[in-house]
Amino acid sequence: MDVLIESTKGFEKDLGKLSEGDKAAVIQKINDCASLFPTQKADVYRKLRRLGLPSNLNGYESSLYTLRVSQKLSVVLSVDEDPIFGQVIFTLFRAVKHDDLDQAYKDVAESLYQGLLHYDRETAQIS
Repeated sequence: MDVLIESTKGFEKDLGKLSEGDKAAVIQKINDCASLFPTQKADVYRKLRRLGLPSNLNGYESSLYTLRVSQKLSVVLSVDEDPIFGQVIFTLFRAVKHDDLDQAYKDVAESLYQGLLHYDRETAQIS
């Protein structure tokens, strides 16, 4: 299984603001998860955490997670398994302090799932 790691501009911007030590810790933690995934997928998923979303996804399951890097730092990322191409894609969205984690997660979720998150509300207004 191939493991691809993609980063967004938001993640790159966050990474640029970190100290060299924090930056190295983030990169190391992500690389550890990526290298373990093909043989120890369950262990990687145990390191990841899902935060609540403001609404359900109409039956879909979110691939958005947080990964704790240190006591003060976490990464917001998605993990998408593609069995057809035999690969998994880690998309890195944000690297934030724990105080900012809930808001960063919510912002990323809303940008990714905006059509699904607002679907229920629009349907309810029409009914």
